[in-house]
Amino acid sequence: MGLIQFAKDVGRKLRLGDDEPQQPAGGAGHPSTQQVQDLHDRRRAAALVKVVEQMGFKVQDFSVRVDGDKAVVKGKAASQEEREKVALLVGNHEGIGSVDDQMTVGGGAVGASYQGQGQFYTVVKGDTLSKIAKQHYGDANAYNRIFEANRPLLKDADEIYPGQVLRIPAQTEAPTRA
Repeated sequence: MGLIQFAKDVGRKLRLGDDEPQQPAGGAGHPSTQQVQDLHDRRRAAALVKVVEQMGFKVQDFSVRVDGDKAVVKGKAASQEEREKVALLVGNHEGIGSVDDQMTVGGGAVGASYQGQGQFYTVVKGDTLSKIAKQHYGDANAYNRIFEANRPLLKDADEIYPGQVLRIPAQTEAPTRA
């Protein structure tokens, strides 16, 4: 799927834990600013892997590498829908401005021609799932289709926020429950 853009200043906050002491940068015996940043990026990557696992996604050989505000995700997802949801889950965290999706589906990479591939939509102020459904499907009552397509990322249809990126399933994609 490639590079997906996110609003890096919004989203869920990552819990990094306090298992590693924070050390000042520079000086003899102290890590450099780059070493501190690298450590922080590794901790954020580990936290993102944990979040994906806690949400119940089982991507084979799943890994995340964080470099500043960019996350690179790799692994083999069971379906295109799962692939999209994992990329969105990673990207909808504060501090992540883009996700380079290098995951595959089943036996190989799936390109943009994949029929079941949804599209992504960035929520703006004043949006509701009904309004988004009306825009994409011509029917405000189809909001539940978008809600279900973003489970377990969304817990409540009324809890979306500006800057959040949602998965809009293709018209032909059958609704599923995660």
